[in-house]
Amino acid sequence: MMKKIIMIIGAIMICFGVLFQYQGRGVVGPESSFMYYNKDWIYYGIAIILSGVAVCGAGVFLYVRARLRARL
Repeated sequence: MMKKIIMIIGAIMICFGVLFQYQGRGVVGPESSFMYYNKDWIYYGIAIILSGVAVCGAGVFLYVRARLRARL
């Protein structure tokens, strides 16, 4: 169960990273936002996406390892 929660958290991080990255580019969000057209948030969003991929990958790794151990 914990493995799936880790994967869900990673997926949520990826979604937020994509949102932040698009806000930094000025594609999404209100123009009054401090994140709108702010180059820093493009990089923060990419960093959050990569972190989410790492967290999701760790969850997948734990899930696969548990499945392989169950087969033995």
